[in-house]
Amino acid sequence: MKHLRIVDDVMTHAVITVNRGAPFKDIVETMRQWRISALPVVSDEGRVVGVVSEADLLLKAQGGDESRAVSAGQLMTVPAVTVPRSAGIAGAARLMARGHLKRLPVVDDDGRLVGVVSRGDLLKIYLRPDEDIAQELRELIMTQLVPEGSATVYVHVVDGIVHLNGAIPDPSLSDVLVRVARTVPGVVDVTARFDAEVRAWRKRP
Repeated sequence: MKHLRIVDDVMTHAVITVNRGAPFKDIVETMRQWRISALPVVSDEGRVVGVVSEADLLLKAQGGDESRAVSAGQLMTVPAVTVPRSAGIAGAARLMARGHLKRLPVVDDDGRLVGVVSRGDLLKIYLRPDEDIAQELRELIMTQLVPEGSATVYVHVVDGIVHLNGAIPDPSLSDVLVRVARTVPGVVDVTARFDAEVRAWRKRP
């Protein structure tokens, strides 16, 4: 399974958009047709200039819109909250959580729209097989964190939860291993239980 690390790995490339001049009724119909709650508003060059959402439209339905806005350019929220395609999945998740957003337009280095990422897209990392997670973490530990022969670290993953155990020369290494394990895509949680005794390195079968 492909390692899912950045927004570009999980985003949806086909995006439904509107331009600034899109009329109110067309926006409503587009949302209904595609069953989406927000639409990026793009310029002629394909850059995201705003986002028009159901919340923006409902102001008019509630009689709370006194601006006489009738087009996407008048109704949209600006500036649009976007995310680079190279952004990490965790960073995109934090951005969504802070803004209480369901999806984010994804842009390239020039600010042009290249996709959209939703909450569901970001959760794809948790579909990663346990053995993939375990193998990546074992390789990371052996090549970067624990010199061969200096410790014994076993990695076992069940339902995305990493269980670390074995023997390490320094108790502080346990915290380092836990922090590193939490950065591996697909990890739900980490538990660690190490002995102080140092044995020869032995890879878990």
